[in-house]
Amino acid sequence: MAEPESNAFLTHLAVKEKVSASTQNQALCSLLFLYRHVLGKEVGDLGDIVRSRKPKRLPVVMTRQEVKAVLKNLKDDKWLM
Repeated sequence: MAEPESNAFLTHLAVKEKVSASTQNQALCSLLFLYRHVLGKEVGDLGDIVRSRKPKRLPVVMTRQEVKAVLKNLKDDKWLM
């Protein structure tokens, strides 16, 4: 297995398997470790790897009305929270 196969594997993870960016990065680090520390070889140019994208996440924020509704329902010792 050489650079083209490594590139194909990492691209496959992103395109076909749709793994997260951190999973693809872990696979890349594992391949680099295998080559450098186990096989004693340096990895050449992997070319253009299709990278997984980090999902766009919007923060969940409660509106003023939602906060008021929650607070309105708190009674007795629940206010301690």
